[in-house]
Amino acid sequence: MKKIHVNASGSYDILIGHDILNEVGKTISKLFKSRNTVIVTDDIVDALYGDVLRKSLLKAGFNVKTFTFLNGEQSKNINTLTSVYDFLSESGITRTDFIIALGGGVVGDLAGFAAASFLRGIPFVQIPTTLLAQVDSSIGGKTAVNIKAGKNLVGAFHQPSLVICDINTLLTLKPETFNDGMGEVIKYAVAFSKPLFEILEKNDIKEVLDDVILDCINCKKEVVQADEKEAGERMKLNFGHTIGHAIEKHYNYKGITHGQAVAVGIYKITKQSEKLGITKPGSVDRIKKLLEKFKLPVTASITDEQILKNSLNDKKRHSDKMTIVVSPEIGDSKLMTLSIDDYKKFLIGKINT
Repeated sequence: MKKIHVNASGSYDILIGHDILNEVGKTISKLFKSRNTVIVTDDIVDALYGDVLRKSLLKAGFNVKTFTFLNGEQSKNINTLTSVYDFLSESGITRTDFIIALGGGVVGDLAGFAAASFLRGIPFVQIPTTLLAQVDSSIGGKTAVNIKAGKNLVGAFHQPSLVICDINTLLTLKPETFNDGMGEVIKYAVAFSKPLFEILEKNDIKEVLDDVILDCINCKKEVVQADEKEAGERMKLNFGHTIGHAIEKHYNYKGITHGQAVAVGIYKITKQSEKLGITKPGSVDRIKKLLEKFKLPVTASITDEQILKNSLNDKKRHSDKMTIVVSPEIGDSKLMTLSIDDYKKFLIGKINT
């Protein structure tokens, strides 16, 4: 088992290994004095791993209750959040107790925001069970729910007390769900690590998966420690996301996954920046081939005008400016702050650079 320590406003360990879910109760018992917890999970993950987790916690002497909601991005909303609050209240959870988020990014975001806001903040543990959550969303303390105006617009920074990544949970993922997580992995490779990009190009992912996960986690750790509240450097983690979130909103969070939408965002923004001379020639072709290797899309049924309209509610907008992330070359990224008019021109490839 590997351990990575994160020094943020709340310091915590990330544990990465195989078949470590069975030991969660023993591991968590060293962290908390309280023996009361609520597992927040979705119906699919609960059927796969709920009993294993509950058995481990009960064996360690915990009192455990479980809140389960319907799997999918469409559940990451205020209504589900309110139901979590009610369940926590009915379960007698206090400020000294804690929540366990068992599942993918939706579960982690929702449960994390519940923990951040219930009783003005209680501890929580992340147990991510998807590739996307293990390499990205479970780390760094960003929690949120979606509202009608856009994705993740209501949330808080709330660092977990512990993150436990059991790589064996990835074995039960459908191929399309695994590939969805590769959208975030490729984001790291393009924006931060040329060596990682080349590893993904040249190898069977199954043969290098453990190292890839560790590389991504270490990358995010460094960024979070440098800029926890997303004032600058951490914004680079949004590479592909401004367009990706606009696409998800257009699809009403159904029919296209987060990783797929981010893949389209990565491709489109790099295609535009290469056309404008911002990105090294040939980069977009390599990125396209890598996305296609993992059966990720590079286009979606949405116009530039719809992307513009949907992305103007994005968190990266500041008054009459929009900050976007571009990659000058594979393995590097930078922030560009544009006027709304120039952002519109960028989307159609006509901005003067």
